[in-house]
Amino acid sequence: MLEAHDLACLKGDRLLFRGLALHLKAGGLLRVAGPNGVGKTSLLRLVTGLALPEAGEVRWRGVGIRRDREALHRELLYLGHAAALNDLLTPLENLRFACAAAGDDVDEENCVTALARIGLENQLDLPARVLSQGQRRRVGLARLFLSARRSLWVLDEPFTALDAAAVADLATTLSDHCAAGGMVMLTTHQDAPFARAPEVLDVGAYTC
Repeated sequence: MLEAHDLACLKGDRLLFRGLALHLKAGGLLRVAGPNGVGKTSLLRLVTGLALPEAGEVRWRGVGIRRDREALHRELLYLGHAAALNDLLTPLENLRFACAAAGDDVDEENCVTALARIGLENQLDLPARVLSQGQRRRVGLARLFLSARRSLWVLDEPFTALDAAAVADLATTLSDHCAAGGMVMLTTHQDAPFARAPEVLDVGAYTC
C-alpha cells in the first residue's frame, strides 16, 4: 500500500498544497487531477521519494520512505513527463540500457516486441536525436510492457502524443497491471478506456 498523510509541498517560496492524504491499495488505479500549476507533478515526485515534503509523510507498505526508500524503489516504476534518452543511442539501445540500469533482466527480443507494441517498429535502429517528441516519449513507455514485477507504476501524462490505438493499448496494459494486483498512480488530461474508472485525487482541493 502507498499512503500519504498530511502532505505539504513547497516550491520555491510558494506553498502548493497542504494537508493532502492518499491511500492506494493493491489493484488500485489513482488519477491525480487539477489545473496546471497546482502541484500534480510535484506530488508524484514526493510519493516516489525524488523530493521531500515540507510536512507530512509518505509510507510504502506501512514504512516511511525516508527510513527505507530502497524498499519502495525496488517495486517502483516511475516515468516522468520528459523522456530521458541518450541521443546517440537507438530506441532499442536506450530501452535496454534503462531496463538494465533499473535491474530488470530483459532480453533484446522482448525489448523489440515492446517497442513495436508502442508503435516504434520502424524506428528501432535510428538514433534517438532524430525522433519526434512523441516518439521519444514512447521509448520510455515501452518499459511498461517489461516491468510487470514492479508493483507500483507512477506515470506523469503517459498518454501525451499517442494516437487512439496506442492510448487504448496502454490503458489496457495499465488495467491489466491493476487486475494482477499492481498499483497505478498517474496524471493525465486525456480520457482513456480503462477497464474500470480510476479513483480521482483532486490536488486543487488542498491548495493554499
